[in-house]
Amino acid sequence: MIRRALALAACLAGAATGAAALPQAEAVAHFGPPEAPFHILVRGALDIDSFFPALSAFVAVTPGTQVTLEQWNTNDLYDQAAAACRGAATPSDLVISSSMDQQVKLVNDGCAQPFRSALATRLPTDRIWRDELFGLTHEPAVMVYNRRLVPEGDAPQSRFDLLDLLRRDEGTYAGRVATYDIERSGVGYLFAFLDSQQATTFGSLIEAFARADVVATCCSAEIIDGVTRGRYLIAYNVLGPYALARAAGNPDLVVVSPSDYTLVMSRAAFIPKDAREPGPAGALIDFLLSDPGQAAMAETYLTIVPGAPDALRPIPLSPVLLVGLDRQKREQLLELWRQTFPPPSP
Repeated sequence: MIRRALALAACLAGAATGAAALPQAEAVAHFGPPEAPFHILVRGALDIDSFFPALSAFVAVTPGTQVTLEQWNTNDLYDQAAAACRGAATPSDLVISSSMDQQVKLVNDGCAQPFRSALATRLPTDRIWRDELFGLTHEPAVMVYNRRLVPEGDAPQSRFDLLDLLRRDEGTYAGRVATYDIERSGVGYLFAFLDSQQATTFGSLIEAFARADVVATCCSAEIIDGVTRGRYLIAYNVLGPYALARAAGNPDLVVVSPSDYTLVMSRAAFIPKDAREPGPAGALIDFLLSDPGQAAMAETYLTIVPGAPDALRPIPLSPVLLVGLDRQKREQLLELWRQTFPPPSP
């Protein structure tokens, strides 16, 4: 099913080539019978495999509904959702993204409609905003290393350890540490901005990244693949569920929730103001917040946060996140990032 959907996404992208067009989904999958009377279109900055158990469970208990799930890059999803909000693109019925700040901005800009339910009202205050934006998951930002290639004495357990390692042994780790490219990844930008606000080590860590030629690249899968194959030895600030899922099948991969602090992201969902099926979309939110939905997402580590509880720093759904999207602040951080990770010479 997913393989056919990937081909469909490729065809859609190919059809848009050569013309001005919005970005396209990376992949598409369908859950439930095509003849179902209700059809929900979900656009998400997520990996289809990670939501497969939860959406399969949802359609099993909601036989009258089919769910089409489109997988998007965070920045592309934001652009598409903003265009739909302006009436310049077809809206979906639900938007889910790991880029919490972008979701807050879309809701703040009037792109969502309210949804109220008993389950939603029981959410902690840092996981619900204005009855329009809902945190579905608990996903830590983690470090990953390859125990076959990184000596036990080098294995970082905190940002301080990583900083000391890069200062002490730049040669071994030069070009062998990877993190998100925050210009291409919305969640990567969110993590980096929060680091810049909260980490006493941020300035020193950025300097160490520059000296050690740390690699900034696009996405969790590429980074974790690199660690698995030995292209990279350590990954910094990648999403925990993807890392934990890979580590479950590969004993060489070690996932670390930094002991100084671990940012915990909650993948946020809203129903667009012009959604065609807001009722079924609300039912899907309720299911994902329910015990069965949370248990299904735990199968792919979306609701599992390893590490010491006192080190966990949940990211709240609130207007505070808009600070990082302020044009001047964003440009300042991006300029620092460009100086730290200059493009390769032609």
